[in-house]
Amino acid sequence: MRAFPLTVTAVAAALLLTACGGGGNGGSGAKNSSACRIGGVSLQVGAASVAPAAGDTGEVPVSITNQSKTCTLENFPGVTLSGSGTSAKLPAQKGAKAQTLKLAKGDAASFTIGYVRGKDGDAKSLAATELKITLPGGDAVQSFPWKYGPIAGQGTAAKPNASVSAFQQAGD
Repeated sequence: MRAFPLTVTAVAAALLLTACGGGGNGGSGAKNSSACRIGGVSLQVGAASVAPAAGDTGEVPVSITNQSKTCTLENFPGVTLSGSGTSAKLPAQKGAKAQTLKLAKGDAASFTIGYVRGKDGDAKSLAATELKITLPGGDAVQSFPWKYGPIAGQGTAAKPNASVSAFQQAGD
């Protein structure tokens, strides 16, 4: 008589997993067909609030403008900093909560990269030269030069003291 409860449990679990399949962590392998794509949006790294000296904090804003059909931004952007043979994917800012934004053609959103400036030539600092951005739900990468100085490491250059904010709606 236990076959029935196990079968129901297995079916319920399968349905639950199926319902969660497109679910937003970006790592599930499933691609969101309505996700904003690098080829359908323009990305611009804005005027930064540059950290002037080692130990100071800086912020680099990134704006995204939809150039195509309505699309969705979910979770957090993928941001990787690299230089001198080291590459590091940045985590989300502590306490930041991801939100889902729907962008019609011409709509814009933004996010910010916050960082602590490191010392030039310090082995624990990441001497970043390149910024790579991916959007959730896609694999395409857009690269930009990093010209804001080295990033302080949290013990090593491979763990820079930097993070990424959630997407925010821009404009009116």
